[in-house]
Amino acid sequence: MTKLLFICSRNEIRSLTAERMFDGSARFQARSAGTQPQARVRVTEGLIGWADIVFAMEKSHVAKLRERFPEALADKRLVCLRIPDDFVFMQPELVDALTAALAEELEDWPDAAD
Repeated sequence: MTKLLFICSRNEIRSLTAERMFDGSARFQARSAGTQPQARVRVTEGLIGWADIVFAMEKSHVAKLRERFPEALADKRLVCLRIPDDFVFMQPELVDALTAALAEELEDWPDAAD
């Protein structure tokens, strides 16, 4: 299984939606976290170490991750999805935006096997 870590600011909307989109997947395991001190789950070196691929929602998240966790990210694939903070949790338009962005990064996803 490929382990995916999704990062946004507060881990309440975008990254949590992305995590939930992979519930029940046979090919991927997903977790999510936030960069802010008040995040529901705050990103840690351990979470980054767990992940095969780290997806950040915005360039600012990429910069914060690189600043805080340079060693943990040294051998990781870090991808900026460019998903703005304009949605609510599980909003269909957010799911569509995430699906489009992730389909470019994850080979053959989504697929009928999931």
